[in-house]
Amino acid sequence: MSTGTRSALTRFGRTVPRIAVAAAAALALAACGSGADKKDDVAAPSGSAAGTSAGAFPVTVEHKYGSTKIDAEPKRIVTLGLSDQDAVLALGIKPVGAVDWFKETPYGNWPWAKDKWGSVKPEIVGERDEYNIEKIAALKPDLVIAQYSGMKKEQYDTLSKFTKVVAQPKDLPDYGASWQVMTRQIGKSLGKDAETEKLISDIDGRFKAVREKHPDFATKTLAVADSFEAGKYSAFTKTDPKAIFFSELGFKLKPEIDAMVAQPGFNVAELSAEKLDVLDVDRLVWVTSSTAANDRIKAEPLYSKLKVHQEKRDLFVPYQNPDIGAAFSFNTVLSIPYAIDQVEPLIAAVK
Repeated sequence: MSTGTRSALTRFGRTVPRIAVAAAAALALAACGSGADKKDDVAAPSGSAAGTSAGAFPVTVEHKYGSTKIDAEPKRIVTLGLSDQDAVLALGIKPVGAVDWFKETPYGNWPWAKDKWGSVKPEIVGERDEYNIEKIAALKPDLVIAQYSGMKKEQYDTLSKFTKVVAQPKDLPDYGASWQVMTRQIGKSLGKDAETEKLISDIDGRFKAVREKHPDFATKTLAVADSFEAGKYSAFTKTDPKAIFFSELGFKLKPEIDAMVAQPGFNVAELSAEKLDVLDVDRLVWVTSSTAANDRIKAEPLYSKLKVHQEKRDLFVPYQNPDIGAAFSFNTVLSIPYAIDQVEPLIAAVK
């Protein structure tokens, strides 16, 4: 498995298949074509989006595979990054195509994006980094955006033969750009720099307000972890969106976790029970799929010895129902406000 793919899976999707099995495919992330068969349900062309500067175009956007000049306002947009659709939606445009995580149905389900999609559903044009080029071409996109992605050069070259493509940010690992960087790349591509900066500023303001309300967060170390199999645990590094979310709330991350990754560029450290002591921090956030998983973690003898558990400073947060873990795993301009609203009272209540 490539670094990029693994990073994507560890962001959110790595837990989804197991949730789907355990919960009869209850967790949803994209309809893999099932919602796009009826033309009435497929996203319509975006048209002229509000907030686009009259003189915005042409724009040139630099990315991993060079630069792309966009001559005019794009009206049919396909997103190939796993969470790119959120920023596009936040900027007032409904993509006509998007990729799937695990052949599920997210559109209209996630609370932070439901109103933005309305009754519209995009055509599903691939699963994670495996794109259906024929489906993409059939949508006749003006622009393809792939920010939170592991797009390969060959894929970029093929797509560039029939449309404009803005690949993932340059000089950063795949799936390694911050939400700010990816949002700015998307906003520039859409000719919406001013509106993009307002979105980012508003989110930064939300984080700042939490930090000012809870200055004690800055004195606390925090780790984010999950476990979907007995005896196997994962801790997320400083480059993972989940860890980034909590660092922006003000918490200090633990550098020892970064040093434990199997390969450079991975955003997760895999731990055996014998290495759980690295999670003995001031605040420990478990992102889990079920109460059974929570009970299994708590029953681990070596985990029960950790002070963070004995002193009840560990917090067990579901990915779904409510969609708290999903929100800070996406960590986008749409999902962050929802995540803050859900997480702040939970984490502040831990003493």
